Amino acid sequence: MKTINPYNGKKLEEFKEDNSAQVDKKLFVAQQQFKEWRQTSYEHRAKHILKVASLLRSNSDKYALKMTQEMGKPISQSRSEIEKCAWLCEYYSEHAERQLQNEYVDTDHFKSYVSYEPLGVVLAVMPWNYPFWQVMRFIVPALMAGNVGVLKHASSVMGSAQLLEELFLDAGFPKGCFTNLIVGSKAVEDIIKNPIVKAVTLTGSKPAGSAVASTAGSEIKKTVLELGGNNALVVFSDADLDKTVETCVAARYQNTGQSCIAGKRLLLHKDIANEFMKKFIAAVKDLKVGDPEDEDTYIGVMSREDLAEELEELMNKSLKMGAKLELGGKRDKAFYEPTILTGVTREMPVFKEETFGPLMAVTTFETDEEAVELVNDSEFGLGVSLFTQDLEKAEKLVSRFDDGAVFINAKVASHPALPFGGTGISGYGRELSHFGIREFCNVKTVVIDS
Repeated sequence: MKTINPYNGKKLEEFKEDNSAQVDKKLFVAQQQFKEWRQTSYEHRAKHILKVASLLRSNSDKYALKMTQEMGKPISQSRSEIEKCAWLCEYYSEHAERQLQNEYVDTDHFKSYVSYEPLGVVLAVMPWNYPFWQVMRFIVPALMAGNVGVLKHASSVMGSAQLLEELFLDAGFPKGCFTNLIVGSKAVEDIIKNPIVKAVTLTGSKPAGSAVASTAGSEIKKTVLELGGNNALVVFSDADLDKTVETCVAARYQNTGQSCIAGKRLLLHKDIANEFMKKFIAAVKDLKVGDPEDEDTYIGVMSREDLAEELEELMNKSLKMGAKLELGGKRDKAFYEPTILTGVTREMPVFKEETFGPLMAVTTFETDEEAVELVNDSEFGLGVSLFTQDLEKAEKLVSRFDDGAVFINAKVASHPALPFGGTGISGYGRELSHFGIREFCNVKTVVIDS
């Protein structure tokens, strides 16, 4: 198993894959540690989590560089990811105890309440696009709830995975609280079937989610799945165009477009479409494209060449169906120019499928009803953004979308205090907030009579 820098193609590191005996030993250590960790106080857990936050900030450059070299994320965005992870630690260190306190219920019994207790060893199967954040938003609430975690990270960011395990050990967590498994995807099924593993969380593709959910289902184990999105950005005729352009550029092209919550379908009211597109194209042209380690780079290289090829194929199929190339469209190995397609219809691949890279698909609409229909014409259901100065109208539209999130005059984003997750083939379950920390808890009813 080896990691490759997608910017220059150079090998970074090699890792010897854990065999089944080594995996079993790591799981056993995690199980034994859980028996002790679950007995610790919230104060004790929070102290260690805050140490993680401190170490993240003091070693931000090291962690950011590792992510940038392994998957091509622009270095400034890598540092922002590290800071967000520290923020997450601070959030749960402050709120976890309150979120998991006993909830007393008025019944005809002498006393009755609901308690939240940890399940045990939780397996996380994580992707490469946010190598630290995706992992942290699982492990931090899991540990604060009294669980322990084992990680199967994407092979292409195994160096980041190793740094994460070292981070928690350096913060004083006992061995077994957070364990990195150096394994490929073929090993996941057997790991899920191991009786030590009590639950699974996965962020990734629909096929990966389906496989994990099927195996976990056969073992009657809890799962949380976050499987990507095809988010729409809906710009109504009364939107503040300058602010909206700025937000939409960030929504689509941040992280080189490789984000589940990226705004991938831009829906413009026909009355402002021409004016908006002039501003939007100009703004995208101004984005600095280049070496991910350059401080000024906004769009780097895609994580792998095969992913860039898949994006190119979706674009070419859509062009043959009548879409118009307004900007970009060229690929050089894993480099993919910031691209804009207009005249996109709902039958085209760039409208129907998740475009995981720097490509925006633009469609126009005439009525609010048509806009709603276009947004909902998707198997995904992660999020939608509405841009308008008529906030009353926007809030009335919220209930017409099945997505897990609706953002008004803002791009869809994750926040520690808000639940994150989707519907449809975007998955099920929630991360973050009190909903996320309770996902891997036994919601226990306690009744006492005198």
